[in-house]
Amino acid sequence: MTNLDLFGETASATPNADPELDRVLALRALLHSYAHQYYVLDAPVVPDAEYDRLFQELQALEFTHPDWASVDSPTQRVGGKPLAQFAPVRHAVPMLSIRTQTDAQASGALNFDTRIRKELGLHENHPPVEYVAELKFDGLAMNLRYERGVLVQAATRGDGETGEDVTQNIRTIGQIPLKLLQDVPPVLEVRGEVYMRRDDFEALNERQRLRIAHGDKGAKTFVNPRNAAAGAVRQLDSAIAADRPLSFFAYGLGEVNWLQELGPVFGTHYDLLQTLKSWGFPVADQVEIAQGAPDLVAYYERIGALRDQLPFDIDGVVYKVNRLSLQQQLGYVSREPRWAVAHKYPAQEQFTTVLGIEVQVGRTGKLTPVAKLAPVFVGGVTVTNATLHNEDEARRKDVRVGDTVVVRRAGDVIPEVVSVVLGKRQLGSLEFSMPRRCPVCGSAAVREEDEADYRCTGGLFCSAQRKQAILHFAQRRAVEVEGLGDKLVDQLVDAGIVKTLPDLYRLGLVALAALDRMAEKSAQNLLEALQNSKQTTLPRFLFGLGIRHVGEATAKALARHFGTLDAVMAASLEQLLAVTDVGPIVAQSILTFFDQAHNREVVAQLRACGVVWEEGEPAAQATSVLAGKTFVLTGTFATLARDEAKDLLESAGAKVAGSVSKKTDYVVAGADAGGKLIKAQELGVPVLDEAAMLALLQGERDGGA
Repeated sequence: MTNLDLFGETASATPNADPELDRVLALRALLHSYAHQYYVLDAPVVPDAEYDRLFQELQALEFTHPDWASVDSPTQRVGGKPLAQFAPVRHAVPMLSIRTQTDAQASGALNFDTRIRKELGLHENHPPVEYVAELKFDGLAMNLRYERGVLVQAATRGDGETGEDVTQNIRTIGQIPLKLLQDVPPVLEVRGEVYMRRDDFEALNERQRLRIAHGDKGAKTFVNPRNAAAGAVRQLDSAIAADRPLSFFAYGLGEVNWLQELGPVFGTHYDLLQTLKSWGFPVADQVEIAQGAPDLVAYYERIGALRDQLPFDIDGVVYKVNRLSLQQQLGYVSREPRWAVAHKYPAQEQFTTVLGIEVQVGRTGKLTPVAKLAPVFVGGVTVTNATLHNEDEARRKDVRVGDTVVVRRAGDVIPEVVSVVLGKRQLGSLEFSMPRRCPVCGSAAVREEDEADYRCTGGLFCSAQRKQAILHFAQRRAVEVEGLGDKLVDQLVDAGIVKTLPDLYRLGLVALAALDRMAEKSAQNLLEALQNSKQTTLPRFLFGLGIRHVGEATAKALARHFGTLDAVMAASLEQLLAVTDVGPIVAQSILTFFDQAHNREVVAQLRACGVVWEEGEPAAQATSVLAGKTFVLTGTFATLARDEAKDLLESAGAKVAGSVSKKTDYVVAGADAGGKLIKAQELGVPVLDEAAMLALLQGERDGGA
């Protein structure tokens, strides 16, 4: 005879008959409570290690006493034996579908409200109908059956009349309670959606890619979160389902047998949702009461704007008449409730054909393969191009010219190819291969170690990078050409007036004054700014060249170490690696830049145009105790501008970072210092004022620290 019946209740009326049994019951209750706090309320009350310790203790006790087995035990979430097939489940209350409003505009909400008011016999002078507006999840509908508060069955929608028993798989979902902690009806069916969060989906696909890379022939990646969730729910082996991170939202009821003393505790759908939440079920936060059509329209537009920021996929919103008595009055038609509608957004995924694959060059030289598509309307716009991101991604998805593909566009995100429909692939199609030369300028395309992207090495020579190169060169921290901004650079490049950096110094007054919104006075001011910029420094010039990975600090370190530009340009990889803070990636980037003849030609022409700087002997190896130390500056200083303080520190061999971390050696705080000062105090980083920093620097100059 067992001590526990099917629902985990003690058969014996004698309390404390067995201390171990009492411990089992206590552990189950405690772990159910912790799981509710973690999965439903998103407010864990114990560390994961403590939960794991209690879970393992319960597992050990149940293993020792197998006759104490109970379907409501938290240990049942880990999955059972594989099933031969799913058993059919006939729903006590049919799982009806909701009519879809295909008008993906605000007018869809107006049409629904008009129909409801007509069905209820309401006129213009009657008050607005009260609705509940909810999200339409892109997942799998599920019916959860509880008897005496214990989950005994989970079934899919199926055809609405009969679904499949997927109880073993649903037990693995942490958000679904195995035992309800509140008083509930003896029979309670809760309906909702099983789905997969986007971050969980990406993590799952990353694990699948690793398995594929390690030779697991049974592993595959998934097209989208909905397919991954549906596949997990319909796994015959629940251990596989347990490995896939599923979530759940509740939104309605099926069969309910109320106790006389309990009775229905709600008169509106909104109250029903709040009751489900109080019983321990997760309910989406984006549920709102709407008064009439204007509120429905506002909800549709607001959620549409937030759609891409949600952590899960939705394909629309749902409107329901709030008062249950009105729902009953409205009734059903063609097995659909009259009192509800699903208002969809424009589709974010569609099928189309790949007409070609081109490689585009970005402003920083990044080479991106782009699929040229047969026009398709997706996400509210007509799409003809979709990014393939990089060579690895294009090969992983194996996108080829002529393929039928799934294209996704979410909000303002650049459209992308999600997957290929392999069954429609043409015979003889060729794999994509990234060109090893820039398609714009013909320069070598290189892929640095541990990077996914190929980049054009053309730099200053490549027209695709021209505007960005000019703006970078002219910025305040580089050679500084005052008045040379984005719009002017656009005009100069688009008109073909400036093709390389030296062309800036060949500009004439007539050509400038002819530009849109460029009067003669403005043109003269720009020419003067260009003339002034010719007198610069070696660190500023090196930084202005836009060499990948070479920031201001690295440019200063190179100038100090080598003394002259020619020495930097002639340096070997080993010589570059000897520079403070120059590692293999930065050294290779510098070497690659100056190996390009066109980059060396640009430097020569800039010199010929009169761009000059002071040069000197290489600096002696730094013996300063500040060499390599990391400083962070914050607040306003009394005698120095922030840039001046930065220059002083870097000239002493120190590094100046933008944020505080455990690796920061000093924080220099001036007036009105904010979060960086607080962070330093929290981490115990030494804090100096301006005077202390200057004293430290003076000590360096005097030979002491």
